[in-house]
Formats: sequence, structure tokens, C-alpha cells
Amino acid sequence: MPPSQPFDPSRPSIASGGFGTNPTPGVGSTPPAKKSTSALLPQRIKPALITVGSLAALMVVIQAVNWASSYRLNSWGIDSRSLSGLWGILTAPLIHGSWSHLFANLVPLVVLGILITISGVKQFAAVTALVWLVSGLGVWLIAPANTVTIGASGLVFGWLAFLIARGIFTRSWQHIVLGLVLLVLWGGIFWTGIVKVAAADLTGVVTVSWQAHLFGALGGLLAAFLVGRADGPRRSSSGPAINS
Repeated sequence: MPPSQPFDPSRPSIASGGFGTNPTPGVGSTPPAKKSTSALLPQRIKPALITVGSLAALMVVIQAVNWASSYRLNSWGIDSRSLSGLWGILTAPLIHGSWSHLFANLVPLVVLGILITISGVKQFAAVTALVWLVSGLGVWLIAPANTVTIGASGLVFGWLAFLIARGIFTRSWQHIVLGLVLLVLWGGIFWTGIVKVAAADLTGVVTVSWQAHLFGALGGLLAAFLVGRADGPRRSSSGPAINS
């Protein structure tokens, strides 16, 4: 043990953790309290707005180019069971057949996207990638032959299904309440956009892809399950300690 040295007021003190003199918690001091979810919420809104807003802006730009080129970009959609149509899985959600088609998807896309991104940009990216791929592959596999599917409605159905089902798997009361609210407000689109359109498809030609809606919703359910599994260890580790 080194010998003690006399106190020298001219010598600078060193404190870990950044600027200032933040003493190490010990006797007579209390550790800083963790920020609550409500305190973190305003900090998460800005990156959520930037992330989802950027995606929405990209869709608007692509729609402007598509409109100016007499909708030649429509050929970049998902061409069912065609090898070249596989590329459409990556591009189809960004392309829309008209301005009304775009704006019909854009409003729920922005609202639902922000609600997901508030939980983290990484979670938003993972959920979106899964829904994007599952919806696109489902369309490519079972949509009618010689049809090209475009539009972001598969994402909308997938994100909505994720937000509704997430609380079941995460066991978070905030997620459960949000899911119930969204179910009441927008849950009816699962009936009108999947069941009714699929039934109409049996008797005639429809111009709405219930396949994209169905597989988007399935992708959202799968994402909710995986997020719940990922949150499981964190829930158990944050619980109260039990001494035997």
C-alpha cells in the first residue's frame, strides 16, 4: 500500500463518467436513478420521426419519378413465380400505382412506423425486414400468374399485426394497451383487406393483393413472437432477487 500523501489543493481531482465531480457511489451517497420509460420517450421520438419520415419521403420521391415516367417503374413489382420477379420483393413496397394509392398507405405507414421505432431503430429495422420479406415471398409464391404486385400495404398490415400482438409475447401492459387501441381503431382492415378480398377473388378479378396483406400480417405476428422471446431474458433478469 503506497504511503499517504498530504492533501494538495492545487492537484486536480479525477472523477469517472464524464465532466464534473461525480463521486463513486459509496457510504453516504446514493446511485443515480435510472431514467423511466416516460423520461426516455421524448428522446426516442426524434429518431423515430427521422427514420420513418425518411422512408416516407423516399416513397414520395419514387412515386414522383414513377408518375413522370408514365408509371414505368411498375414493372419493378413482384412478378409471381418468375425468377426475375424475385427482385420485386425488394422494390415493390416502395412503388405505387397512383398518388391515391400512395397516400392511402402513407398515413398508416407513418403512424405505425413511428410507434414501432419508439422502441428502438434496431427493432424497427428488424421487424420491417422480416415483414418485408415474408410479405413479398408470400406474394411471389401464391399470387395469380402473370400479375405484378406493388405497394406498401403489406408493410402496413405487418406493422399493425406486430403492434397488436406484441403485448401478448412481451407481457408489457403498455404494449397490451396500445395493441387493444389499435385493434379497435384499425383491426377491421384484417377483415376487409384479407377475408373479403380473398372471397371476392374466388368469384372474379380483384385489383387488391390480399396475399400481400395476409403474409404481411403473418410476418408481423412472427416478428412479435421473436421480439417477445428476445425480451424474455431481460424481463427475468430485471425482476426482484430471491434469496434462499
